[in-house]
Amino acid sequence: MQPGYPQQQPSQIDNNMTMSIVAIFLCWPLAIPAIINASKVNPLIQQGDYAGAQAAAAESRKWSKWALIVGLVLIGIIVVCCLFGGLAGLVGGSTGTN
Repeated sequence: MQPGYPQQQPSQIDNNMTMSIVAIFLCWPLAIPAIINASKVNPLIQQGDYAGAQAAAAESRKWSKWALIVGLVLIGIIVVCCLFGGLAGLVGGSTGTN
């Protein structure tokens, strides 16, 4: 950077708020830090702290991904257990008489 020239702003930094909000429906304990970090991005950009904004966006992305992964795995486990439970009930049948 040469003296006398204004510092160029990086391209718009994505705060990942949308992914954080979607993640809160799948695994809210991990999505809360994602939303907190996503809400820090825009104020940091306005203050001129682009490195801090990028770090907050990266943290938000990390927590959102973990929340999505954990939430989808838990939903998959629940679906598999329900399917096997239903199949076990069908196969076992009821042999009770009235």
